[in-house]
Amino acid sequence: MYTLKINFEQKDTPAITLENVAGGQSVLEVLLDNNIELHHNCGMVCACSTCHIYINQGEDIFPEIIDREEDFIDRARNPRINSRLGCQCVLDKDQAGTISVTLPDQTLIYGD
Repeated sequence: MYTLKINFEQKDTPAITLENVAGGQSVLEVLLDNNIELHHNCGMVCACSTCHIYINQGEDIFPEIIDREEDFIDRARNPRINSRLGCQCVLDKDQAGTISVTLPDQTLIYGD
């Protein structure tokens, strides 16, 4: 099981911590299941950049980034070295730990 700490760049949005998060799902799926909005225009198939997030802690838990994901991150608003797509950050079923992410301001997302 995982602990997922979520920080928000959006003003006046306090950080949230989710406990006992099961593996086998993406960060995007976890967020949506907990009523936390993260845009996902392509339907979670790594075909846009709207589910762009920043991984602050726990990057070793996720699969290695692939070229396709890197291409879409390049199109994201304010990409950084710790940028990933939430749909591609799948929690390993055989691990556990603490993950910290920051969600870019969702009011600034226009499309892919």
